[in-house]
Amino acid sequence: MNSIPMNVESDMEVRPNSETGPQHDYENQKPISDEQKNTTSTVYAADHMSLFHECVFIATICTAQFTTQIGLTQTLGILHQIGDSFGITNPGVLSWLIAGYSLTSGTFILVAGRLGDLFGHKRMFIIGMLWYALWTMVAGLSIYCNEYLFIFARVFQGLGPAALIPNGLALLGVSYPAGPRKNMAFALFGACAPGGGVCGILFSGLFALAWWPWAFWSHAITLVLLAAFSALVIPTHSRSPDQNKHLGEKLTMLDIPGAVTGVAALVLFNFAWNQAPAYGWQQPYIYVTLILGVIFAVCFYLIESRWSKMPLVPFEVFTSDITFVVACVACGWACFGIWIYYVTQFIEVLRGGSPLLTAAYICPAAISGAFASLATGFLLHHVRAAWVMVFSLACFMVGTILVATAPVHQTYWAQLFVCMLIIPWGMDTSFPAATVIFSNAVKKEHQGMGGALIGTIVNYSISLGLGFAGTIDVHVNRGGTTPADILHGYRGAWYFGIGLTGLGIVLGLIFVAKGYWHDIKEQRNLDVE
Repeated sequence: MNSIPMNVESDMEVRPNSETGPQHDYENQKPISDEQKNTTSTVYAADHMSLFHECVFIATICTAQFTTQIGLTQTLGILHQIGDSFGITNPGVLSWLIAGYSLTSGTFILVAGRLGDLFGHKRMFIIGMLWYALWTMVAGLSIYCNEYLFIFARVFQGLGPAALIPNGLALLGVSYPAGPRKNMAFALFGACAPGGGVCGILFSGLFALAWWPWAFWSHAITLVLLAAFSALVIPTHSRSPDQNKHLGEKLTMLDIPGAVTGVAALVLFNFAWNQAPAYGWQQPYIYVTLILGVIFAVCFYLIESRWSKMPLVPFEVFTSDITFVVACVACGWACFGIWIYYVTQFIEVLRGGSPLLTAAYICPAAISGAFASLATGFLLHHVRAAWVMVFSLACFMVGTILVATAPVHQTYWAQLFVCMLIIPWGMDTSFPAATVIFSNAVKKEHQGMGGALIGTIVNYSISLGLGFAGTIDVHVNRGGTTPADILHGYRGAWYFGIGLTGLGIVLGLIFVAKGYWHDIKEQRNLDVE
């Protein structure tokens, strides 16, 4: 349920003959001088929209975030109904039904963003919506086949959101000059995430009362209608210089060798960790895929750092600051993936709740998350982004501790309700804070990569965290034959998530201290001069 940064700059916007508008160094609490900006007059699409058209345009782009979160949670809410249809009882296999979607939605974000730069963000946005609809329909139709088709469809379904999120952000970025209107557009985009997650559980539960495939078929129909509506509402922006290049240059800019090796590394490594809980580490193919994943990762590093002319991930940006950010985000969102999966299992399996009751339990997160998204802009104006990152990790930790220590039959209002209010503040403050730190730490030409890279880390961490937690679950639940054993496995997974956030907080505090030490050294240098 990742929210989106409210001040992220699209790489489409940072180019000659563009107006970046007033900017602010949030980390150091000082405005950027005119000498630091290279601005000339340009025209933005939003300046020529009526108020009604602008509202509809923003709402249409926000459906990318809303429907992406529906895709994540619509399976989560009816996981056991789907499992019963296919005869799946292994918790490791059930978790893969969630992890497969997050795997591809995170793995392909950077590639999809680059495709949008080269072939048009509006075009890729609509293609992503239609692709998403196609494989959502196939996921429902898999009821007539087997669980392998459903898992296959879920994996390919995630490619749709991978195209929607970066290109939706880019469309907002190129439509507005920097300023309050743009910040509000990004805030609304981020605020849709918790609501989409809750609606995914709610409507899948409603449709499951009739037949669970209708949860997917109805979603697919909605996505097709949204794609048609997007073609009418989203303005056609002027072509960027990259779009006018011939096919050979575009293929070079796509960095196909880097994309292939990078995607292969992420998919194989994640596949191994998510298969191991289901079938055991004794299976030879799990070791083989894990080793191949590491080999492809090494190849990806060599290609990107030495041979690629237009690398998807320029490794020179990975300063110590960026490394801290990536580590903190990975720790927090891996914990969130563990939390969201096991809290629904806790409610449905151990407390006997229905999918609709689960949606009712989780719905406070949507309201709290909306407030968190809107409040983040205020926090980033008044508090160092590094402190906001530490705060987000603390929210992840406290929320997970509350559910990990909750007795099964305790009243909802004692710990679960408080947990639902706290967790969204971890989700909806970490992403913007990470993007602000990234923006301040890298050069201008790498600004557009920030949101996409953080988005990749967020979604991939959710999937990988589930793999780690599933391994712990099956090894400590003593076979899961009794409710006490099942709870023991769940708590083992949650404790692992808590440990991850503890590591993230330590790294975040080191990063805060590093920032203060840097300020002290700068002040000393100024005093000497």
